[in-house]
Amino acid sequence: MAILSCSANGKNHSFKPGELWPDNNGVHINAHGGGILFEKGKYYWFGEHKTEGEKGNVANVGVHCYSSKDLYNWKDEGIALSVAPEGSGSDIERGCILERPKVIYNEKTKKYVMYFHLEPKGAGYTGALSGIAVSDKVCGPYQYLKAVRPNAGYWAVNYPDELKEKSSKAEGLRFPGDRLPEHPDSMNIVKRDFGKGQMARDMNLFVDEDGTAYHIYSSEENSTLHIAQLTDDYLNYTGKYARFFIGRFMEAPALFKKDGKYYLMMSGCTGWAPNAARSAVADSIFGKWKELGNPCVGEDADLTFHSQSTYILPVQGHPGKFIYLGDRWTPENAIDGRYIWLPVEFEGNRFVIRWKEEWRLE
Repeated sequence: MAILSCSANGKNHSFKPGELWPDNNGVHINAHGGGILFEKGKYYWFGEHKTEGEKGNVANVGVHCYSSKDLYNWKDEGIALSVAPEGSGSDIERGCILERPKVIYNEKTKKYVMYFHLEPKGAGYTGALSGIAVSDKVCGPYQYLKAVRPNAGYWAVNYPDELKEKSSKAEGLRFPGDRLPEHPDSMNIVKRDFGKGQMARDMNLFVDEDGTAYHIYSSEENSTLHIAQLTDDYLNYTGKYARFFIGRFMEAPALFKKDGKYYLMMSGCTGWAPNAARSAVADSIFGKWKELGNPCVGEDADLTFHSQSTYILPVQGHPGKFIYLGDRWTPENAIDGRYIWLPVEFEGNRFVIRWKEEWRLE
């Protein structure tokens, strides 16, 4: 298939956003909604494996892994996490929705830990679960452990006391994911989900300099972003979490840190269609976060260059250098999704992303 096969023609020496990106076998890289882990001189790219002709967003294979020493040329390392066969009854049975896998390494346990947004097969987007898997080896295979709603039985550290006693107006209701009839606090969605845990959809992971890990995810029917602290083994939640951008409907979060400040890039909620990106900065991961507007500049900036954020990558050996990783979704044939990688620039206290047809790290 033209979509799958592309000429390798030797090695890549630059980034060409939006073009077919061949791996070492000359096949377009299949790691959508992904993230990067740097380990012992190599980058590892984990992402959703799509299949030819696949429409929408179902997992038929699992999470694909690639490795690279230079970020231009990627070796296919195979499927890191496989979905279970049909009829198995597993949470990650073939046909489930498995999105935005991210992997972090735990120095204490010497384990590689994967999180992903999971929707069990046939349930649409009603599950809003966090799937967790673990491996002794960076490329896997990963063992699926569980799927949970985060922080069941815990209030956010910045949740108003008066709302803890009020009833929820959202009990038993479902919402479209891009709007609510009222402000999320007036509906008290957190109270509705207090016992079973908070909703978690589009997500990312971040490990701070002290080794503390955080899970960042869209919650409360996508209306509000949560940042939650993970336990020392990275396999559970400590119960400490906070809510940000309440009622702003942000998804596709990507968090990074530079010169002691925390930065976030996000998108609005418009389904598969691109929209204007958003950005924010804070002196502490638990806020206060200040919105900075759309970081993209130039033609098609209002559509994030026809892409959606998935990760901001710090480049090893280049202090202060970061790369924006985005997906250009093609829901009518998901395997043809393209990757938009662009350099992140800094202007004062904000970061900026400009389009480049072709570019190099140097």
